[in-house]
Amino acid sequence: MKAKKKCCKDKPRCKKCPVVLLRLSKAGCAERLDRVHYKVDKKIPKKVLKEARAR
Repeated sequence: MKAKKKCCKDKPRCKKCPVVLLRLSKAGCAERLDRVHYKVDKKIPKKVLKEARAR
């Protein structure tokens, strides 16, 4: 998955937001390949995704 260039300031954050993908990689649900590309797991627990998208 490719992250967007900039956060759109939505509430909650969208799933392609760079902040969300960084939080998911820190939680162990995604792997950071380079600065904007991530390899995301198919099954992300709902609780983890909700925490990552929170403002």
